Amino acid sequence: MSLYQETISRLQALGIHSVLVQFCDIHGVAKGKLVPLANLQEWVEQGAGFAGPSIWGTGLPRFGARSEYYARVQLDSLQPLPFMPGVAHAVADGFAAGEPLDTCSRQLLQAALARIQARGWTLWVGIEPEFFLLRQDYDGAWQLGDAADQLDKPSYDLKAIHRNQAFLDDMRSTLTALGFELQQIDHEDACGQYEINYKFDDALASADRYLLFKLTAHAIAQKHGMVFSAMAKPLAQAPGSGLHFHLSITDADGRAVFADPSGALGLSTAGHQFAAGLLDHADALSALCAPTVNSYKRLALSHSASGTTWSPVWKAYGDNNRTCLVRAVAGRLEWRLPDASCNVYAALAATLLAGLDGMDRALAAPTPCDEDLYERFASGAAMPERLPRDLCDALVALEQDTALRALLGEAFCAQFLALKRAEWDEYQQQVSPWELARYADAF
Repeated sequence: MSLYQETISRLQALGIHSVLVQFCDIHGVAKGKLVPLANLQEWVEQGAGFAGPSIWGTGLPRFGARSEYYARVQLDSLQPLPFMPGVAHAVADGFAAGEPLDTCSRQLLQAALARIQARGWTLWVGIEPEFFLLRQDYDGAWQLGDAADQLDKPSYDLKAIHRNQAFLDDMRSTLTALGFELQQIDHEDACGQYEINYKFDDALASADRYLLFKLTAHAIAQKHGMVFSAMAKPLAQAPGSGLHFHLSITDADGRAVFADPSGALGLSTAGHQFAAGLLDHADALSALCAPTVNSYKRLALSHSASGTTWSPVWKAYGDNNRTCLVRAVAGRLEWRLPDASCNVYAALAATLLAGLDGMDRALAAPTPCDEDLYERFASGAAMPERLPRDLCDALVALEQDTALRALLGEAFCAQFLALKRAEWDEYQQQVSPWELARYADAF
């Protein structure tokens, strides 16, 4: 019996009849289709077919051999979806005309990882998903999913957890069935905001798992009459949602490349150089890690109704310092720039490549920050350089960072920049309620 037939028989014994072939577009949004399990060999070797130009960011034409996008199933990713009876989920890579697609963000990450695999290294990533639970009224207005979630300082609110126990327990049981090793569930700093943490993994598995996490959260939230939102900052006077990356690298012998208990901040020279690479490319990385107009409402110096904001506004790093862009903790690096709206594959690929560039160039990191940067700012003291203030500035930085673009891949960057410039231009043409309230009768 072939491996394909063994897999089909195993899944059919579990009641599976279809495969949800899932990939993501350039925005990091899950896409796909249902196909028969019985044709598994075709989905693995040729791929499930899609009209290429119908997917954001493929760069494929409307006719010819390269107009078809083929999503090739990764056989070892197949597993039953608890919230879709009879269906198995499968991660897929993008191909066109039999060749890997150079705008496929998952393969972008694989190419970046090949650079450290050639050194005998493994990148480990822990991802911290923060999200909001919302509802949309019949008139289209957005509200908190839990109208009673109104504390001035809502962090760790147990009453909200009790009210939303049905959703949270459904998430717990579903994620556990999907192989997630859960670590904690808590109410975050904003009303309506939660965080669900699970165990770290190698970088590609972590990225795949985050896509599956979002797919699950959308389905479970809808089941409970709510909307899962990965919008960076849906509430103006509250903290936004980050997607922090905890990064560490081990060598072929399992030794931690970043860690040195005797070094400053508990980091090795390589760890400091990696952090320096992140800070050196931070402006360009902003475009990929904070990729929406709304992302820069999170990355802003603003008052938080909760009394606390952890927004990483300044390009600095420090020991367990959450006011810095890079936080050194337990011999690893926490990259605090990404938010929940990013394409996690592209953001991780760019982050890794920027850090490796810092190592390869032996960049010196700035003096570690040993103070609360928000208190320093309030005092009027000189500050480290700020991140871009809006998406437009971030896109300019990515366009000008030719070194990072070359490492990441020009084809992907060209598609990304074109789509994001159009997004910015569309935003610039909008007239907001704030503008009307301030200017309509002012002059």
